[in-house]
Amino acid sequence: MEGLGMYITKGTKVIVYHTLVLKEEQKRKLRVFEMSVPRRICGITRRDRRCNVDIKQDLGINVDIVERLQRRRLAYFGHVTRVSNDKFQNILLHGYGSGQRTRGSPK
Repeated sequence: MEGLGMYITKGTKVIVYHTLVLKEEQKRKLRVFEMSVPRRICGITRRDRRCNVDIKQDLGINVDIVERLQRRRLAYFGHVTRVSNDKFQNILLHGYGSGQRTRGSPK
């Protein structure tokens, strides 16, 4: 990584970390959304008192949405690590950067 002098601060790395890690509240909200869509597809309301597991089995949904999201993130991480070192994704992952930002608002 020669020529990439400036490092991203620890604070910025922590912010990136927090955006990549799912918190339990976010997982819960994703699961609630995940069940609302199949219920609408089947035309089933909460008053029908059908089990989530039964609805998922009827539609052939085997993988939890949180699990699917984590798998896709890991697949993307694997893709980024295989990319050459001078590509933007790899530079951002490892926190290297060079040059200075221009003054003013971004265009």
